Amino acid sequence: MAGEPKSDTGPGDGKPAIGAKLRARRRALKLTLQEVAERAGLSTGFMSQAERDIAVPSLTSLHRICAVLGIAVQDVLPGTGPAPEATRRDARPKLSLRQDSDPALAYERISTTFPGSVLNSVIMREAPGYRSEPQSHEGEEIFFVLDGALTVELEGERFELEAGDSLHFSSRRLHSTWNHTDRETAILHVCTMDVFGDRIAAAEDIPGSHAGHETALMKAAEEEQ
Repeated sequence: MAGEPKSDTGPGDGKPAIGAKLRARRRALKLTLQEVAERAGLSTGFMSQAERDIAVPSLTSLHRICAVLGIAVQDVLPGTGPAPEATRRDARPKLSLRQDSDPALAYERISTTFPGSVLNSVIMREAPGYRSEPQSHEGEEIFFVLDGALTVELEGERFELEAGDSLHFSSRRLHSTWNHTDRETAILHVCTMDVFGDRIAAAEDIPGSHAGHETALMKAAEEEQ
């Protein structure tokens, strides 16, 4: 999604935006934009825009970028830990992949985790005009439109979903979403991909799963500015 470049810090909080954290980690590993993009199955142009906080990656794309960089989603997007078994509408944290007052894409996590769990679920809120990057990955997913309308493109076929409509498909099929309306759209999204890295983080030998790693990333990003 094109637009003017954003600052590397969130408004008033002094924290590096997500793109700065990704860039700092990539440079620390001495990887090029092209190398990371190819390994994550994304375009170099999109990866460049994501690092500059111009493009807003979906959670699944962010997961794949983080996997290439050897870190967990929690390292660059704090607050993505498992939800409690029961969540309350007014108490769920709202997560945004871009730290500004008008995020193009925001999430409320409603899934928890336990031994053997495989589902990840969020309520997604897409701003008017938001388009996700085309992607394919392991697993399966469901979109259920709660409010508004959404276009899902699945291997070239377009499905226009309105409130109450759903779509269930293999995530291996190339797919993308587009809020074609002039108002925010709310979607219940369920997938089997370990998008938050909960199962990965349980393994102590996975880079990025240890405490304090996010602080190190933020410090490295701040030093670049």
